[in-house]
Amino acid sequence: MTQWFDPEPTFKGLVFARELVRLGFEVEVLTGFPNYPGGKVYAGYKIKWLQKETIDGVSITRVPLYPNHGQSAIKRVMNYLSFAVSALFHGFIISKRVNVIYAYHPPLTVGIVACIISFFRRIPVVYDVQDMWPDTLRATGMVNSSRLLKLVEKVCQWVYRRVDQIVVLSPGFKKLLVERGVPENKIEIIYNWADEVSLLKPNKELPLNFPQDNKFNIIFAGNMGKAQAISTLIDSAIILGEKKSLARFIMIGGGVEVNQLKRRVDGLQLKNVIFMPSVPMNEVGAVLRCADVLIVHLRKDPLFEITIPSKTQAYMAVGKPLLMAVEGDAANLVIKSGGGLVVEPENSLLLVDAIESLISMPIENLNDMGQRAKNFYDVELSLKVGVEHFASLFRKIVSKP
Repeated sequence: MTQWFDPEPTFKGLVFARELVRLGFEVEVLTGFPNYPGGKVYAGYKIKWLQKETIDGVSITRVPLYPNHGQSAIKRVMNYLSFAVSALFHGFIISKRVNVIYAYHPPLTVGIVACIISFFRRIPVVYDVQDMWPDTLRATGMVNSSRLLKLVEKVCQWVYRRVDQIVVLSPGFKKLLVERGVPENKIEIIYNWADEVSLLKPNKELPLNFPQDNKFNIIFAGNMGKAQAISTLIDSAIILGEKKSLARFIMIGGGVEVNQLKRRVDGLQLKNVIFMPSVPMNEVGAVLRCADVLIVHLRKDPLFEITIPSKTQAYMAVGKPLLMAVEGDAANLVIKSGGGLVVEPENSLLLVDAIESLISMPIENLNDMGQRAKNFYDVELSLKVGVEHFASLFRKIVSKP
């Protein structure tokens, strides 16, 4: 049960479901009509009462919702609630009996629906927490009302009590839930994996406007919003430019801060920062492999110390050195792998020092660093490892008396 599913970008989509089928599970996906992240229904789909399709042995049931992913809180709530009502009706009236419900969070409404269906139909629930609510709502500024945030926290606690098993993406998430009263034995850590098929396809060409020269390319790929604090990278670019450094930032993606960042770069006439539009997932691997270093940066915030940005796994999977300007669990993965350098976030001077250190390394050292990152991903974070962990968890839940 997930509000977002392929062809929408999602961590646990068709790749996950297909792997479960390969391991012998019968999988039905209950989801909405694709509209994320643009808020408009994808071409080839039309909202109707019910749509069923089968892809690679995965049965997919789509139920109606109000498509929206804008800045309006009311419309966003309507989006969440409309899917929740449709999913609840389907779960009660239409859906056949299943052995276990896997519920993907966010949004919280999916967990509420899963708990209600579980209560009346006596079906165990595995709840996959990808965002720590209400912390994420507060940190990103999506919700500012302390009263509403308190209500969200109480509902989260209600869901945590009623699900049978909780899966989290980092040790920090587990620690925080335990501090909030969730029994430790109820929580499993299963790291997210990358879209390995798309990232590792060998025959994708670079975009025509991709720079190809002797610069030292530091690539950031992904959303550029308030959480990423990309202004720090611009600050570092100013210093590196003054030093006549070979370093160049290539910023790939979109986000609410992009236009403002572009205006600042243009105003400063920086030649060592290039913005490029988002690249389709099945082409991004070719771009990432052209980097000398791949960078992750998040704002300095306690929430982000327990968050592992999905680009961390993607960067490791392509076998390039990482520059992690993040504290906590994500940084610990890079330190443990030996696949990159870690610096304090929102500190442009330390970032410059780390970049100069990387530039001065022999190419053999950089290649070795990237290979260590990939080896760690293959052993600890890969799709195969993660799905097998989930499969064991599902079997254990179903076998309980």
